Amino acid sequence: MNKRLIDFIKPPENWIFPVILVIGIFVGLFIYVFYVSRAHSYLSDDPKTCVNCHIMAPQYATWTHSSHREVAACNDCHVPHNNVFNKYYFKAKDGLRHATIFTMRAEPQVIFIKDEGKHVVQNNCVRCHEGLIKDDKLLSKMPNVHSNIDDRLCWECHRETPHGRVNSLSSTPNARVPVPESPLPQWIKDLKKNNK
Repeated sequence: MNKRLIDFIKPPENWIFPVILVIGIFVGLFIYVFYVSRAHSYLSDDPKTCVNCHIMAPQYATWTHSSHREVAACNDCHVPHNNVFNKYYFKAKDGLRHATIFTMRAEPQVIFIKDEGKHVVQNNCVRCHEGLIKDDKLLSKMPNVHSNIDDRLCWECHRETPHGRVNSLSSTPNARVPVPESPLPQWIKDLKKNNK
């Protein structure tokens, strides 16, 4: 059976070199697009990765001025932490959606979190603040303090945590964020300068 499959996939003798050439071109293009799009940076947990697209600048800027900056990065809140496979599956799926929107220039002026993302953020709020939610001293003084935790989202009460009142790019006009370096090789930059 395996020999049949190999014989079916294998090109005729006179087509081997052109097929290898075409495959090589596509592999090279894939590697170049992977590099130019900074796809490798999305495997990390570095918050600067989130400003690879300019649309996330307000969220990054407001996060850097929040109390969460010292204890949580973007992925700590926006990616599931129940297992490593789910974490990277969610990152890949969400990242591919973001990359597609950015590539097609279809970024909305106002960003709203999707329902699946809301669920993830809610679970991470509860996971990180579980000690506070179940604090015996607090519950003895205010037994119903977290009575709505199952039917309300944490940020319905804690509205400005950690991004403040970010509504659009214009809501943080003087935001200073790290600008990603251009991935273009120097010779292409020089070529562009010479053609002007």
